Amino acid sequence: MKQKTNLKRIFGYIGRYLPLLVLSLLLAALSVGATLYIPILIGRAIDGMIGIGQVQFSLIANILVQILALTGIAALSQWLMNAIHNRIAFSVVRDVRNDACRKIQVLPFSYLDTHKTGDILSRIITDAEQFADGLLLGFTQFFTGAITIIGTLFFMFSLQPWIALSVVLISPLSLFVAKFISSKTHHLFLNQSKIRAEQTAFIDEMVGNSKVLQAFSHEDEAEDDFEKINERLFDTSLKATFFSSLTNPCTRFVNSVVYAAIGCFGALFVVATGGVGFTVGALSGFLSYAGQYTKPFNEISGVITELQNALTCVGRVFAFLDEKEEVSDKDCTVLEEKVEGNITLKNISFSYVPSRPLLKGISLDVKSGEHIAIVGPTGCGKTTLINLLMRYYDVTDGQITVDGYPIDSITRHSLRQNYGMVLQETWLFSGTVRDNIRLGKPSATDEEVEAAARAAHAHGFISRLPKGYDTELGENGGALSAGQKQLLCIARVMLSLPPMLILDEATSSIDTRTESKIQKAFLSMMQGRTSFIVAHRLSTIKEADKILVMKDGNIIEQGSHEALLAQNGFYAHLYHSQFEN
Repeated sequence: MKQKTNLKRIFGYIGRYLPLLVLSLLLAALSVGATLYIPILIGRAIDGMIGIGQVQFSLIANILVQILALTGIAALSQWLMNAIHNRIAFSVVRDVRNDACRKIQVLPFSYLDTHKTGDILSRIITDAEQFADGLLLGFTQFFTGAITIIGTLFFMFSLQPWIALSVVLISPLSLFVAKFISSKTHHLFLNQSKIRAEQTAFIDEMVGNSKVLQAFSHEDEAEDDFEKINERLFDTSLKATFFSSLTNPCTRFVNSVVYAAIGCFGALFVVATGGVGFTVGALSGFLSYAGQYTKPFNEISGVITELQNALTCVGRVFAFLDEKEEVSDKDCTVLEEKVEGNITLKNISFSYVPSRPLLKGISLDVKSGEHIAIVGPTGCGKTTLINLLMRYYDVTDGQITVDGYPIDSITRHSLRQNYGMVLQETWLFSGTVRDNIRLGKPSATDEEVEAAARAAHAHGFISRLPKGYDTELGENGGALSAGQKQLLCIARVMLSLPPMLILDEATSSIDTRTESKIQKAFLSMMQGRTSFIVAHRLSTIKEADKILVMKDGNIIEQGSHEALLAQNGFYAHLYHSQFEN
């Protein structure tokens, strides 16, 4: 049932290119028609040269010219048809990949956080590529095959109906053989795709964390783990290919038996009738058509491995496309480009897993321009609170409002457009330094980019790069240090300066001297902007208007730095512990 549904979806994609499809069918009909008429001409030529002194040379010469012309027409039609097939197949795969890429943009973060990146990459790239190969084979075999079967049936019945009927009745045995074998190998191809995705995910982890592997001398263990996955892929692929490869020889055996039977009975029929109504030339043509008739069955069974693999792979891509999306916000309010930044949390609760609550009944009122620091031990919910403010996740209970608007009634794009974020984990894309800084404000001038870099104290090291601001960076910043990457991320926010800021350990990778300068720049940047600062180094948040102390998903203390120290509670303990010894 699932495969039938997938086939319908495939036809839906192919239907977008209906004019090309119709043209391909016409070319296939022309190619097959020209090819199938040639045996008729050959039969006439044979009948025109039977007997000593009975060779009709003028007839044979004329037939040779016709055969040559038909061969040229068939070849040209086949070439054009294959070109169209390539265009349709690669267009379909392009559309599927575009849909998959768009799907990533609307998937909830809960999906992305719980699924391996390598598995997603494998579906969009490897599985889609396998589907493209199978689609091309399918076009080539099914288009010409279907027309060939219809055409050969017409010519065989016109030559000798009774023998043609026996061919029609016996030949489908090869299809039953092919279907039986393919049904037994489907699960093998499904396992093959899953293991291939597991292998891609493992390689992605190894490459992305190669420094960690080497730092802990884990190379041999990683290699052993990879060999185990590779061995499983080898075994599954070998079994899938072996069993599916039985299809072609089995169907060829059935078709060869049919062909031999036709030859024997046809020859006896010619002898019995004395060549009246069914000549030697007609038998020659009939045998040619019988071979042409069984050829599509042989070809389809010959590529059954690739077709099975293609259907399995596209099934994985479609399963990804069917994943539950974020709740649509197309009918939500678009937040004004410049907001005041009044944020209210009304008794909010949240849990990643329903059975394990994380945030419980948090309420907070933040006025425009206030600077809120969030501190607490690892795992207390600081980053989760930031995720809720950005609406990467929606609260389980309660409500968050911005300027009086519940954030679940605001479009995610307009909400996030009014936030500027600098995270502990930096992200830079492959491109120039200038383009990376411009990410939040593509229209910025070169002068504005440089001013933002100076404010972030990044201009100095950028100037020392080979091409300055036009230096091409590799994936995630290439050879830049962690501190330099973070400075570029800070410059990115300095350039756009939205009305609300989130600084999550924004200076964690920067040296102390530069950090003090950055802190001054931050103070200037945060002036008049609602800001949330997550920090472990408590010395960096002394100037905050309000400090939230979190523990086990609750705000257990809040107030200014001095007020919290005076309470001599959990915050005071954290603060003094950082300056002991």
